[in-house]
Amino acid sequence: MKIRLQGLLAAVALANCLSAHAALGAGPTYAASGSASSTQAVRRMSASAVPYTVNEATLADGTLVREYVGQSGIVFAATWHGPHTPDLSSLMGSHFAGYLDAVNQQHAQRGSAFGPATVQRSDVVVETGGHMGAYVGRAWVPADLPAGMSSDDIQ
Repeated sequence: MKIRLQGLLAAVALANCLSAHAALGAGPTYAASGSASSTQAVRRMSASAVPYTVNEATLADGTLVREYVGQSGIVFAATWHGPHTPDLSSLMGSHFAGYLDAVNQQHAQRGSAFGPATVQRSDVVVETGGHMGAYVGRAWVPADLPAGMSSDDIQ
């Protein structure tokens, strides 16, 4: 069953190839990709805080993806909401395999390959949910969050 679940999740990820282009821990690509409409905004947490940039991209399927980019130019978090879940393997990069293993374990324990998932690992945290036509989620690398920022700031 585990292999079947992995195959199913991999197929879903491949079916959504119109989505994410940047990966957690890598540089953003939405602003330069041209494959989605995008905007960019700088958000400051306080007058003394280090700014981070939020790149927003609306994918062809209507899903909005936000990339949180630190001062170093590296994506440390991402959020999404819309009619489809973006390609999480692309969005999460090297963190995807660990995420997939944890989700497969959760689904095996529940006896279902569907439903929301929360994965909390030392290297990545991922929260997904929603229902058909209205999916939401967020993922971040805890070690890469800027000083003074919490997971509550990732929306």
